[in-house]
Amino acid sequence: MTLRIAVLASGRGSNLQAILDAIAAGTLDATVAGVWSDRGDAGALERARAAGIPAQAVRPRDHADRHAHDSALFAAIDAAAPELIVCAGYMRLIGAAAVEGRAGRMINIHPSLLPAFKGLHTHRQALAAGVDEHGASVHFVTADLDGGPVIAQARVPVHPGDDEAALAQRVLAREHPLLLETLRWIAAGRVRLNAVGAVQIDGRTAAAPLQLAANQRFP
Repeated sequence: MTLRIAVLASGRGSNLQAILDAIAAGTLDATVAGVWSDRGDAGALERARAAGIPAQAVRPRDHADRHAHDSALFAAIDAAAPELIVCAGYMRLIGAAAVEGRAGRMINIHPSLLPAFKGLHTHRQALAAGVDEHGASVHFVTADLDGGPVIAQARVPVHPGDDEAALAQRVLAREHPLLLETLRWIAAGRVRLNAVGAVQIDGRTAAAPLQLAANQRFP
């Protein structure tokens, strides 16, 4: 069955574009019900509109507090009836009430090998820590910032002489296939969050996150 998704994004929308391209190519059995952003000038909104997809900015400054903003945002999302909400470069914290009411129905892609380097400036954090491996993770969203159960990861080497820009580009090249492959498994019913908050893959509790190798398919 075709997976109906909503996308949240704050920036240029490169992960959104990867989703749209995969759907158009027939390699992802999904449809995008709508795209939402906290910024009216987000490139993701323009990408959505160009593709004929409903796109809306719900700006925090138009609401009294975070709870009011979350309420307005998720009322609009719920009206589109998505089965899954994908945070693809969405840079605002979402309150616990909104997250907990959608447990197992919201995922996020984060540019680090979680639980390492939560929050912002992950590439800077990785370089400062002197690690020799970095990457990206897709996880279920919980009220804990970047702390939800990790579904899948893609790893990249950190090279001598790397700066933030070089490392960010290497990670971004793996983010797109990582997100798409995770969405394929969710669409196929192979991945879900169970009642005790653990990732289940093919009906069994996952001992570790799926790892996306260079062939861009999970084992």
